[in-house]
Amino acid sequence: MYVVRPVELADIAALEKLAAVSMPGVHTLPKTRDKIAQAVEASIASFSAHVDIPSEESYLFVLESLADHGIVGTAAIFASAGSNGTYFSFRNDVIQQVSRDLNISHSVHALTLCSELTAYSQLSSFYVNEAVQNRPEAALLSRARLLFAAMAPQRFADRFFVPLAGATGANGESPFWDAVGRKFFQMDFLDAERTIGGARNRTLIVELMPHYPVYVPLLPGDAQAVMGQIHPSGELAFSLLTAEGFEADDYIDIFDGGPILQAHKHALRTCTSSLQRTVATPRPSRSGEPVVPYAVAANAGQEFRAVVVAVPAIEGSATIALPVEVQEVLQVAEGGNVICVRI
Repeated sequence: MYVVRPVELADIAALEKLAAVSMPGVHTLPKTRDKIAQAVEASIASFSAHVDIPSEESYLFVLESLADHGIVGTAAIFASAGSNGTYFSFRNDVIQQVSRDLNISHSVHALTLCSELTAYSQLSSFYVNEAVQNRPEAALLSRARLLFAAMAPQRFADRFFVPLAGATGANGESPFWDAVGRKFFQMDFLDAERTIGGARNRTLIVELMPHYPVYVPLLPGDAQAVMGQIHPSGELAFSLLTAEGFEADDYIDIFDGGPILQAHKHALRTCTSSLQRTVATPRPSRSGEPVVPYAVAANAGQEFRAVVVAVPAIEGSATIALPVEVQEVLQVAEGGNVICVRI
């Protein structure tokens, strides 16, 4: 059995090992122990804070195997992107060009530096090891962030977005960066990522990035080809997020050209389809009674827990029958409240 829970100080060593095997780039865990420790401490403080309006809070979750207490995955959510500045991205635009004298009218794809995602809540740092990728717990880990948001809506914005790592070469080079960013930063892609520490709200971005539209037809073919394309490590996250209700056509990352998925909470399955139920202890089931897998979460602070459990359908019931061992993992007792959504 696996559980999703908030990160703890005792997890730092395990996170360091996960960071060593996850891909280089911006959308995963920090790469040094000091940065990981800072992220863990910030998460603990955020879960403990009393929040009325989303601001600089960041929430880091881990997927733990209860068999050996190993950490096999991570996922994070930032309450307000660019809370200490402005979050920058490229917006996909279409510019209409017309010549009345030549009777010519056509559309040109262009990229415009924008800050429209500022103050959205940002999902990030999704990673699961190979042993879990084909299990329902991968979906649980991705969805747990939104279950937490549904339980504590005052902590988050009404809109969410998720940047996914873009296509890069075998040595970490980015065709999109080489065609655009390198011209202004005068450094390699991974060096630039290290310089800004994965941030998209640094002043140097608006100081150095082009302020006028970038006409896509003028870019090299390989740069155009990778725009909006996902690094292979992001394919699982992409499939889970699009199934959730996220869409990917409006924005791309300013560095690697990777897709940025976004959605209003009312378009997300977890936010619109989650059910609050009262916990009951199961009675002996009828032979052959069908069961349905649900993501079930309890508690809205540092005690947040989420698991996958297969139980008889709850849509027509006010209760959910949870085995005692599941109640113990969720730290909830009979008569307590949980939030549930079909996996």
